[in-house]
Amino acid sequence: MNIKILAVIPAYNEEIAIQTVVLETMKYLPVLVADDGSSDATRELAQEAGAMIVQNPQNLGKGAALRNGFRFALENSYQAVLILDADGQHDPHEIPLFLESYQQNKANLIIGMRDFTQMPFTRRLANTLGGVLVNRLTRELIHDNQSGFRLIDTEVMNLLLKSQEMGFEFEVEMIFACLDAGLSIDWVPITTIYADEKSHISPLSHISNYFRILRRVSKKYPLS
Repeated sequence: MNIKILAVIPAYNEEIAIQTVVLETMKYLPVLVADDGSSDATRELAQEAGAMIVQNPQNLGKGAALRNGFRFALENSYQAVLILDADGQHDPHEIPLFLESYQQNKANLIIGMRDFTQMPFTRRLANTLGGVLVNRLTRELIHDNQSGFRLIDTEVMNLLLKSQEMGFEFEVEMIFACLDAGLSIDWVPITTIYADEKSHISPLSHISNYFRILRRVSKKYPLS
């Protein structure tokens, strides 16, 4: 592709998997690790593997780390970023699915669509219920609103630099921001991977912030 795309990997204390994720991702795209104030060897190992680094001075959340990555991409004239998690839950060898979709359809936001039936029960329940609420609010078919495997163009990046969301709920806000701005969203099916990854999501905080966003946007998308 004659399009300048950067892989952005947000990471917080991911020394176990980061080198593998970086090395596999670099087979397809240059890599920037957006470190979120890790206290382990995440940064050093990512650099050893060949990644560029931006970092928060302390742990601020995934949304804050991604905005750092977006700023770097925009300042260095990248036309899009491909984001994937640092813990191995996303398969870097599926990156070509996003690149092909972007080349063909030029959607502003492309989201990796997981198979909820392959998730552990609690995550399947949370994703299914969350999806029902988002679909009802937007009256759009949003297949997977919490998947972190995404391709994002410069219009979306510039839009999201205004966001104040710090954590994982940033990914949900991204969808509403695109819909509000009339930007296009596309989907690619991805493998659903769950192993022994340690989640950095605080369940109560995540649920609270998730519903806070839904309450806010419900003023624009009133339930019928």
